[in-house]
Amino acid sequence: MLKSNGDTVVDYNELGRLVDLGVRFLDDVIDASAYPVDLIERATKNTRRIGLGVMGFADMLFQMGVPYNSDRAAKVATEVMGFIQERAHRASRKLGIERGSFPAFTGSIYEVPGGGPVRNAACTTVAPTGTLSIIAGCSCGIEPLFSVAFVRHMLDGEKLLDINPHFEAAARRAGVWTPDLARRLVSCNHLQKQADVPEPIKKVFVTAHDIAPEWHVKIQSSFQENVDAAVSKTVNFPHSATREDIARVFLLAHRSGLKGITVYRDGSRDEQPQCTGELGLELVDEYFSRGPRSGGDGSVAKAI
Repeated sequence: MLKSNGDTVVDYNELGRLVDLGVRFLDDVIDASAYPVDLIERATKNTRRIGLGVMGFADMLFQMGVPYNSDRAAKVATEVMGFIQERAHRASRKLGIERGSFPAFTGSIYEVPGGGPVRNAACTTVAPTGTLSIIAGCSCGIEPLFSVAFVRHMLDGEKLLDINPHFEAAARRAGVWTPDLARRLVSCNHLQKQADVPEPIKKVFVTAHDIAPEWHVKIQSSFQENVDAAVSKTVNFPHSATREDIARVFLLAHRSGLKGITVYRDGSRDEQPQCTGELGLELVDEYFSRGPRSGGDGSVAKAI
């Protein structure tokens, strides 16, 4: 991201450089990997499919001051993924000239007069990135945030407090960031119900349960039109969701041309990996005792 005339915009020069690097890296991974059985190795190397994708989409929208459930967000999704798709396939063609086409090239859709070599049968996908996003410190895949502040339950029983740095920066600039607000958010997951948070901030920082199922599908569809493989996406439903509610989403996903979609009804598991509630409130006190952290440059507050 970079600043242009006071707005936060996508740095397409840097994104293009990273796409070129990512395609080359993922093609190298195919040869460097160890395979459990010969059949998998042969199938993988025969098509050399790779899956370059994105994560941190929600964080990017926060920095741009764009609500997830908006036509502008869908347009951003189409533009960014369209750029990645075109650049990835261009990089794959360059690799094809350098290293040769994938072995199954003959007879494939890529074998056309004057088409030239192609290194990879597929270049893009959007993975869940649940673990990778934690390591990278950004939002998962193309998902909205579950909450701007919540407790993450790890498999070993450890609890981790997760507060979005862009929200914290915006709340600090608005003068409303306090331990009390953090506790309320961790306890109830309802930013929209916090009277002390300015409406412009609430408008941008919508979370999974604030977003209508139709918007979940629309954003996924905006990505899917520029992705070779499937797009990982979860539609979050409240505990009160009915079978009819869920059926409507699957039918809408089918009509929208999606290759797959997931739904999750809140509370359908005893132990949810991400949850709000009274458990973990002591982590809020520890968090504030450490003082302000780095991260989140306040660009959201400036944008809104």
